[in-house]
Amino acid sequence: MALPHLLTRSLVTVGALTGMGAAFLVGTSYGGAPSSGPAAPAAPPGDASPAAYTGSGLSLSDGCDELLDHYVDRGLDLVGAYGWGQGGPVYYATSSDAAGATAGTPMDSAETSGLAARGPAPVRATNEESGTNVQETGVDEPDVVKTDGTTLVRIQDGELVTYDLSGPEVQRLASVDVPGTAGPGTELLLSGETVVVLAQQTDRLGETTTDLTTFDVSTPAAPEQTHTATYTGSLLGARLHDGVVRLVVERGLPALDFEQPGRRTSDREATEANRDLVRGTSIGDWLPTVSYDGGPEQPLLECDRVAVPDGDDAGLGAVAVVGFDANAPQAPSTTGLAVETGVVYASADQLYLATYPSFGGPAIDCWGCLDPVRLQGGGVVDRLVPDWIAGGPEDAATHLYAFDLDGIDTTFAASGEVAGTLRDRWSMDAADGVLRVAVGPGSTGDDANSVVTFRQQGNDLVESGRLDDLGRGEQIQSVRWFDTLAIVVTFRQVDPLYAVDLTDPARPTLMGALKVPGFSAYLHPLGERRLLGVGEGPQGGGWGAQAGLFDVTDLTRPEQLDTVQYGAGSTALAGQDPRQLTWLPDDRTVLSVVTDRRYRAEVSVLTVGDGQLAGRTVPLPDDGDPTQVRLVPLSDGRVVLVTGSGASFFDVA
Repeated sequence: MALPHLLTRSLVTVGALTGMGAAFLVGTSYGGAPSSGPAAPAAPPGDASPAAYTGSGLSLSDGCDELLDHYVDRGLDLVGAYGWGQGGPVYYATSSDAAGATAGTPMDSAETSGLAARGPAPVRATNEESGTNVQETGVDEPDVVKTDGTTLVRIQDGELVTYDLSGPEVQRLASVDVPGTAGPGTELLLSGETVVVLAQQTDRLGETTTDLTTFDVSTPAAPEQTHTATYTGSLLGARLHDGVVRLVVERGLPALDFEQPGRRTSDREATEANRDLVRGTSIGDWLPTVSYDGGPEQPLLECDRVAVPDGDDAGLGAVAVVGFDANAPQAPSTTGLAVETGVVYASADQLYLATYPSFGGPAIDCWGCLDPVRLQGGGVVDRLVPDWIAGGPEDAATHLYAFDLDGIDTTFAASGEVAGTLRDRWSMDAADGVLRVAVGPGSTGDDANSVVTFRQQGNDLVESGRLDDLGRGEQIQSVRWFDTLAIVVTFRQVDPLYAVDLTDPARPTLMGALKVPGFSAYLHPLGERRLLGVGEGPQGGGWGAQAGLFDVTDLTRPEQLDTVQYGAGSTALAGQDPRQLTWLPDDRTVLSVVTDRRYRAEVSVLTVGDGQLAGRTVPLPDDGDPTQVRLVPLSDGRVVLVTGSGASFFDVA
């Protein structure tokens, strides 16, 4: 079925979509200008000991001198005549021939024979109590708006705004300025009566800082600022669970005043001058720092609490995992790694970091580049993940780091690696002590995707099982994990949807597959039998947004029951940011935001019933950025629509 006149910007092709991890891959930094500082942070770090890293491929540094030697020695290999990254990787976006396939029919596979029709099943997912559609139940994520059911708080144009939801209409209560938050990417968390605002700023030299501000909203009509913290580094991820906020902050390569070749300076002379600059750095240039409540800058990590990789292929950077009670950011527990990472996944009791492969060759050849990825020498390249490597190592590896979470403490547990590359945080999941990852190709000789499982043995993440050859020549577009099931969507010209049985983690098994036109960039479970896919597909002589309803009653033969199309040039924003989708199980209704080729926004209202999607659209006022629109569900069944002009109740019926 096709909906009438829907609104969206001009078609964004596969190679230009923003990945779903963009909400938490929020920038890149070079580190700070040369400086020195106190040798130790004021706050105690998390528990760490040399024995905890034995056999893990990591070891704690003996102190700041040894750690600085590590950074300088590695940094000298990365600097050239023009600064960081000379002679480093170059990213290309190339095309690939489309594979022929019959759309809309299940794919036959030897693995499906003899399997029961039922077994693993999806589990219905609903929004967190704060109103945000999250990856893990019980683990909240930052967003531009939060609620406790009676009060709504939002961050907009540098102001924290509060609203009362107790009456028949939404009533604005108060607003307060939050310095440094007027730019894009500012979001917040709500823990009880404490709001935590997170923002980032980048100066002209490329130094990124993360600003944190907390507010007491026990009196919603008079929010009161309580604490501030400023971290040097980019915010890779933030989570909230049981009153504890956990940040992952990364500081990259220092922003140095590099020499450049010119009429009087040769490439060789510039290179040597730049190498001297690297040799002259201090440890304060490499590790993240923090200042609390306007006080002096201090190290965020103690040198002897930073774990250093034994090899040289994990990237060069400094990552700090920072845990604190929401109302006490000035008293954190910290853990550090001397690596460069890009993917953060967290459950209630575990946190995993994954690196992007570090390549020594001249080029990474990828077709369909989506997510922002930092180059070793700084800067951002828009890519998904490389599908094969040209001139790099024969088998590119993604490094995995596991941590146990206990209150504010983050303790290293194990590390491992997997051949290939991860699309984003949705490609990782943990259940019953097993880490599951969906990886794309990582070598010149392979162009297929895999699901790989890991168990912890001592300090190692050891591969337990794997399923290969998913979507050969295609890219992973979306993944959804359940207790004993993974749904994986790949894409090249049609959208293969794979159902993978994870009942035995040592033997992941392909149960069934389905090919349909287009692709699903985000998957949302509606229950044990139904799955909604939001993405794009061919329509009206072009491409546009679409939503598909899948029957997964028989996982050996998944079936697409219905499709709603929004017109050529439209975009389903939930495919880029799942926080723009809300599932109302009592009403069997899905709310999401769609834009047309002119970037005008509408709310899509899809009602699920009798194997069909009944749809309508509600135009939104042209009053702000459509990516900031939210539809916030309340426990009493009402929904708050948040747009650029304010907040109001939305009529779902």
